[in-house]
Amino acid sequence: MLNQSTFTLVNQQNGNLAFKLFHFEDNGFFDHIQRNNYFSLIWVTEGTGKVIADFAEYDFEGNSLFAFAPYQPFMFSGTQTIKGTAIYFHPEFFCIYKHDKEVSCNGVLYNNVYKPPFVKVDDQSAVTLKMLCGQLETEMQNPALAQYELLVSYLKIFLITASRLKTQQQSEAAISVSGNEEPFILQKLKDAIEDNFKTKHSPADYAEMLYISPKALAKITKSHFNKTLSSLINDRIIIEAKRELYLTDKTVKEIAWELGYEDEYYFSRFFKVNADVSPQLYRDTVGYARSMA
Repeated sequence: MLNQSTFTLVNQQNGNLAFKLFHFEDNGFFDHIQRNNYFSLIWVTEGTGKVIADFAEYDFEGNSLFAFAPYQPFMFSGTQTIKGTAIYFHPEFFCIYKHDKEVSCNGVLYNNVYKPPFVKVDDQSAVTLKMLCGQLETEMQNPALAQYELLVSYLKIFLITASRLKTQQQSEAAISVSGNEEPFILQKLKDAIEDNFKTKHSPADYAEMLYISPKALAKITKSHFNKTLSSLINDRIIIEAKRELYLTDKTVKEIAWELGYEDEYYFSRFFKVNADVSPQLYRDTVGYARSMA
């Protein structure tokens, strides 16, 4: 639907979407599985429902801001009509991996396998985000000198604001459960995955490292992360693979080897099952090949 509530910028070199901002007033935009080849920011200002992301399910309320990476599957099931604003941007327009030092949203807003893919927006932050959306809309209607630079500047502030908010909420959540033994085990698990995901791919490996039975660890993981331990490990591998496909010119075989897979074809099948796209197609649509074009 194209009207004054939709603002779209297209890459003139290839005709692909570069940047888009639109407002929605019903559930129809997101009531089916999305697998976009760009970054998505979806701010639900009104309504409640459930979001399915990476095949885990979470409840949400109004004033929730969602962040989804390219090809990350998601959909909304609204128990009430949802309204809000969505921002899409292609990695060619702005890449969070390349600019991580500037906005620090990778691993916070995006690609955080341990937290739900959204943040609760407080009243003060809502004022800031609404103002930024207005600035983006104004600039989209003013294709003058340095339009790209201004759009990216406003987008950066939007991402930084949301990342700070999520970091703050994560810290508060950690304090609120600090007396519970399970979060300590889960922190050890996160550290273990981060240190070993390139060489250890089995849940049993991590149970052994943490001196806990695989069954007990699986129960705790599902309870706190709403995901299986296998999903956490696989998600972390896929995030690293995507980063390598985007930022480097390494072959798929080299990336597979660095991630602990001797068989390139097995790794390609693993990637496609978990990312819904082959490594080569991911690179062709959002990765290194495009960034160097």
